[in-house]
Order: sequence, then C-alpha cells, then structure tokens
Amino acid sequence: MRLNDLISRMLLVNQIRDDFQKCLEGLQRRNFPDAEVSLNKVLELDRLRKDTQTQRDQIQAESNSLSKQIGGLMKEGKREEANAIKEKTSALKGQIKELEEQYNQTEISLKELLYTIPNIPHSSVVAGKSAEDNEVILENGEKPVLHEGKLPHWELIKKYDIIDFDLGSKIAGAGFPVYKGKGARLQRALINFFLDEALAEGYTEVQPPIVVNEDSGYGTGQLPDKEGQMYHAQADNLYLIPTAEVPITNMYRDVILSEEDFPIKNVGYTPCFRREAGSWGAHVRGLNRLHQFDKVEIVQITHPSKSYEVLEDMSLYVQRILQKLELPYRVLRLCGGDTGFTSALTYDMEVYSAAQERWLEVSSVSNFETYQSNRLKLRFRGEDKKSQLAHSLNGSALALPRIVASILENNQTEEGIKMPKVLQSYLGFEMIK
Repeated sequence: MRLNDLISRMLLVNQIRDDFQKCLEGLQRRNFPDAEVSLNKVLELDRLRKDTQTQRDQIQAESNSLSKQIGGLMKEGKREEANAIKEKTSALKGQIKELEEQYNQTEISLKELLYTIPNIPHSSVVAGKSAEDNEVILENGEKPVLHEGKLPHWELIKKYDIIDFDLGSKIAGAGFPVYKGKGARLQRALINFFLDEALAEGYTEVQPPIVVNEDSGYGTGQLPDKEGQMYHAQADNLYLIPTAEVPITNMYRDVILSEEDFPIKNVGYTPCFRREAGSWGAHVRGLNRLHQFDKVEIVQITHPSKSYEVLEDMSLYVQRILQKLELPYRVLRLCGGDTGFTSALTYDMEVYSAAQERWLEVSSVSNFETYQSNRLKLRFRGEDKKSQLAHSLNGSALALPRIVASILENNQTEEGIKMPKVLQSYLGFEMIK
C-alpha cells in the first residue's frame, strides 16, 4: 500500500469521524441503504487498523531492543542467554509478520468499503427517491406548436434518410446508429459549435483517449459503482469511456498544483459508450438512449472556496448554448436519490421535445467537491505551502443525441426541418428537405 493511498483513505475516514451525523444525514437523503451500519463499519475498521499498527510498532520496538543485547552477551560469553533472546526475537518477528498481514487485510477491507460509499450531498440537496422528486429551478423559452402531421424523431430520420438504426444494428447491434448525409453533417456541426463556444469561454481543448485503465475508472468514481454499465476490454483490462470526464479529470491524477493554476478549464469531444443494461420501453426509443453517442464535455479543477460559484457559471454557460439553439429548456436541481454517486450537487438541463411532448435530459453539471480529488490524490499548495484537495466539476456541453432529437422534432414543418440559425454557417444548409 503506497503512502499516498493511506493519506487518501485517511482523509475520508477523518471526514466521517469528525462529521458523523452530517455524513449520516447526507447518505439518508440519498436513500443509501444501511448508511449507519456502513459508516460505523468504516470507523471500526479504522480503529482496528490503528490498533494493529500500534501493536506491531510496540513489538517491533521490543524486538529491536532485544536484538541490540545479543552482540554484547556473545562478547561476554553468555551464549545461552544470547540464544534465548534470539529465540524470543524470532518469535516476535513471527508476531510482527502476522500483524502486518492483518494490517494489510484491514486496510484493503477499509478501502473496498469506502469505494462503495457515495459522496455526501450538499446541504441544498433535498431528500428524494427518484427523478420525480427533483426540483425545477427555472424554465426558459416557449414550447413550439407543431402542425397536425408532426412526427417523433425516429419517424423523421426515416422520412429524410439521415440516421439509420437498422444499418447500425447490422454492423454492431441495437443502439449504434449510422448517421448519413445531412444527419452526419448535423452531428459534425454541433460538435464544432459546442467546441467553439467553449474555446470562446476560455476552455482549453484536449483530445483524450477513449479507453481508460482501472486506476482512472476508480479515480473519478465510475468504478466500482458503474462497472456493469461500462464496456470492458478484458484482455487488456481497459474500459471504453462513458464520458470524457473520466480521461480529462484523470489528467490530474497524482498531481500537486499551485493555487495560481486555478481555474483549470478543459473541454473535449469524444464518443461515449454505455451498455445501458436493463433499459427498454418507449422512453428510450430512437435517439433517447444509445450505446454509443457523441458528447462535448467541460471539466474544471478549482479552489474549494470557488467551486460553487464555478458550478453556477457552468450552469449558465450550458443554458446560453441552449438559448442559441432556440430550444425551450428547464433546469432541475437533483434530489438525493437521483444525484450521481460521486456528485455533491447536480443541475440537470432538459429540453422540451414537442413531438414526444416531454422533457429530455441533455446535460448534467456537477460539483464533486473533494470526492474525486481524494481518490485521484489531486492537490494544490496555497500560500502557506501546505497541500490540500482541490475541487473538481464537470458538465455536458452538450450531449448530442437528445439535442438532435429536439432540433428535428421542434423545427419540423410541412416543407422540411429548419435548422437553428446559429448552426447554418457550420452546416452549409438551412433546411433538411
């Protein structure tokens, strides 16, 4: 076990010990099962680990003291006494070995347990069991009124031959569409538009790998929580990324920054891969839920005192993009039961789908506080030169599938589908006919 691993574990244990009631209440707002049992088990394992370490150190000190006596006794000709001490030190070494094995096993058990406990939600996060309990913060824009022959996007894409699910199923399987003609150009236009908007906002563009190793998955919290939802290349023990958040945030794993480095702002476009096991029904039809999709992700690393100000800025930034796309949207603050495993506070942005007559999530903007940086050992030094954990945040800006679905549905006319003005210079056309 590396020293940094021990420090990382200790920081979270100290949080539980010092703010037990706050941690318990936060996990209860998440509906985390057996919250009190898990937290008490953490403290029990921590006590056992410390007791084992103390006992081991005491026996080691005794063994060292006795070992120093052996040479002197031999010089004095007291061979029998020296041999007796040798036997005793040999027995002590056996005890030390057993205690070291017990310590290592306890440390592993503690680490594995901590990995199963989600982040403690921010005080503003209300209790709730599901998306039904999320708070609507605001709504913006008017819902479009469509002509009588309106179609959902899965019918529109067939009518205009711009996305082919059957062909994607033939090549790879369900949930892997093929974008064709103006459908492919719309994808490319949105990606370039989202990236250009982020660059204008001061983000640095990066192009990360779309596979990550196990350490990266644990670092940002996808493992072990989402292991069953990730595509796993077992031969190389690599995972296809569910979001660019994973590789971009892991760029700062095991890094100590300077306070002057903040804010760190990165943006990246990647394809994303999610198994979406157990998803079925009309609500996941067409582009509503895919196994592979494109997304532009924004990630910030910042000073703890600034992270909630940054979260609000990131939310407003995503809203400005939706306004430029002329899409009606609303902002939700997620309840405890719907907040992601690693997040302390999440805002979801949903756009209104006029043909489906329902809201579709297109972005999540989250503050993880120190939850990810604790796993990543991502620190910074302030003016006092002492290292402390940074805060990490990320947001979808934006995920393409439901944006495309809403653009197609909300802008359909009897003559064709009008493209938002902001995209027309990227597309080279104004309408899909």
